[in-house]
Amino acid sequence: MIHGDEPGSFPHGVLAERHPAIIRRVRDAFPYGPDVRGALDALLTSCVEGVIEPLPADAHDLDHWRAWGLDGYAGRSWYEVPWLWSESYFYRLLLETVGHFRPGPWQGLDPFRPFKLAELDAPGTDEELAALDGLEGRPERERAQALLHGSLWGNRADLGFRLSDTGARDRAAVPALVADDGESLWTLLAPPEAAHGTLCLVADNAGRELIPDLLLAAHLLAHGRIGRVVLHVKPYPYYVSDATTADVVDALRRLTAAPGAAAGYGRRLWAAMTDGTLTVRAHPFAAAPLPYERMPDDLRAEFAAATLTVVKGDLNYRRLVGDRRWPPTTPFEDVTAYFPGPVVALRTLKSDVITGLSAGTEAALTAAEGQGWRTGGTHALIQTRK
Repeated sequence: MIHGDEPGSFPHGVLAERHPAIIRRVRDAFPYGPDVRGALDALLTSCVEGVIEPLPADAHDLDHWRAWGLDGYAGRSWYEVPWLWSESYFYRLLLETVGHFRPGPWQGLDPFRPFKLAELDAPGTDEELAALDGLEGRPERERAQALLHGSLWGNRADLGFRLSDTGARDRAAVPALVADDGESLWTLLAPPEAAHGTLCLVADNAGRELIPDLLLAAHLLAHGRIGRVVLHVKPYPYYVSDATTADVVDALRRLTAAPGAAAGYGRRLWAAMTDGTLTVRAHPFAAAPLPYERMPDDLRAEFAAATLTVVKGDLNYRRLVGDRRWPPTTPFEDVTAYFPGPVVALRTLKSDVITGLSAGTEAALTAAEGQGWRTGGTHALIQTRK
């Protein structure tokens, strides 16, 4: 299991550098009063030098976090507990610090919203939406493939990742995928067999990643590749840019207000929301610090009933396969054997965890880039387990 206690490692850098940077950005983004600003400063110091503090006794989700391990980890160093747990709990404490769950003027306010909206309104988003016009009239399979890869590479739009790696935006993506099970994905979404089925799409980031996810969903619905899409989002702001229900609405409004083909996608998605063929699910376990192998029974039943579950992004990949230092050639099918139905991972690589590579691919990547290929955000994969 991966921990953050090794200086110079990627997880250590997240805990020691990314989290303090996020606190500073949030602190500067809002006119918080002295009490909140002081509490944010204290959280910053705790993250770097201190120990994990428990939630208040009246926290609404205290029972959840106690079940997820809080009693055993409180009082220990952030670096000594499993990295997946410490990352997730950091965001929960950050929301506690700014009063997100407490009655008062800041209740319910997303502390990451300014960053999300800036990304959504960036000129690059206009360019990406304009590219949809060029797909009009192309064969359906060609459009489907283009939208699938748009959703895959949209995973580079990760604000938390770029806060700690300022060069990430400028590094060019490597088009060749380190693993590509795309053909298996399309066999699971072949009309008319899947036309009455359900796709569970486990979203990752908001804004410029969520829009391509929604575009792909719109295409699959419109062309009978699936009958219904359930979009799984986070129940509260999480990991800087992870998508919530509010972010889904923002993305739909951005699409419907755009010129050209994008507006048509937006209108179809809006209609799909209103008639129930596109629904949003915000299960508490979506923000749990645990692998999906420990999902609750109700969520397991949802995934079991789905024709296919598509899991987006790096964090969800870590939760899908387990946040462990697997040998890269460990079969993806083996580490996801517990999952209750067919599952596909769409991910750009931004952490050490990786499975399902051939020995030749691993050797070539390591020879060319050392271990940087695992965390640089320039490589991607599509992995399928039927």
